[in-house]
Amino acid sequence: MLLARRTLMGGLAALPLPALAQEAAYPSRPVRMIVNFPPGGTTDIAARIYAERLQARLGQPVPVENRGGATGNIGSEAVARATPDGYTVLSTAVSPAAINYALFGARMPYRPEDLAAVGLYLRVPNVIMVHPSQPIRTIQELVAAARAQPGAFNYGSAGSGGSPHMAMEMFMLRTGTRMTHVPFRGAGPMLIEAVAGRLEASVDNIPSCIGHIRDGRLRALAVTGHVRSSVLPDVPTLAETVVPGFEATAWFGMQAPARTPRAAIDRLGAEIDAISKEPMTRSKLAELGAELPNLTADGGTSPATFEAFITAEIAKWAEVVRASGATLE
Repeated sequence: MLLARRTLMGGLAALPLPALAQEAAYPSRPVRMIVNFPPGGTTDIAARIYAERLQARLGQPVPVENRGGATGNIGSEAVARATPDGYTVLSTAVSPAAINYALFGARMPYRPEDLAAVGLYLRVPNVIMVHPSQPIRTIQELVAAARAQPGAFNYGSAGSGGSPHMAMEMFMLRTGTRMTHVPFRGAGPMLIEAVAGRLEASVDNIPSCIGHIRDGRLRALAVTGHVRSSVLPDVPTLAETVVPGFEATAWFGMQAPARTPRAAIDRLGAEIDAISKEPMTRSKLAELGAELPNLTADGGTSPATFEAFITAEIAKWAEVVRASGATLE
């Protein structure tokens, strides 16, 4: 009996840790969700919507921890370096997951292969805004004013390299305008300054600024999606006004450390897909002007389709950075 017990224990000790982790029911303890931007922005809003539903579906707490800074790189690096056991995940955005590789270059603290794709939450267009005290009422008027005073107009964004910043770089490139970028550490701080009237213009994802637009604290001039937003139907697109064919949308999703057990990735991916299809989730996202993942045939998402999507986005934004000459302030 003693010999059999020693043989069993010896066999278990020889198993690799990931294999042992997969033997236990997953998850058996809290799953920590790191958000790589401060509270108040769309990354944080999306993370909390999905964390709440994940907690209910997984039967384990899903605490949210904000680690902003370096255009999302600080939080992303923390997850890339975390133990790959399925109990630390990342709620990320287009900038740290795709744009930053070209923008930071050799200074990038992690590489695409350091993070595994889990699932795409949603996509949202950006919106260009001015304070109501500004005499500018249309996107055409903003273009004319910026052309008349190159560099004199300041515009704020949630940070260098984010989708709003890069959308504005594309916008200025295509319209022959030049405005001065004022980056902030997240959408929350930027919107405080924009609402206070201390920025001539601002650009942000629709979910984090829609409340200010609805309440009249900011005036929306144009959206960056290929069609008008369902929550801002009276606001034209850049494509239909000053830049034909223009489209630049932000997106948000979940990643995990590379080498996370496949069973954990597949379970989390399946839950993200299911949550994205829940009527309650769709209703919340619709209120924010967000679009569904639409990576799979049924409009959902999967680890494999999200991985392919990220790869394509890295290539696309690398070309935008090169063409625009965008830099980190």
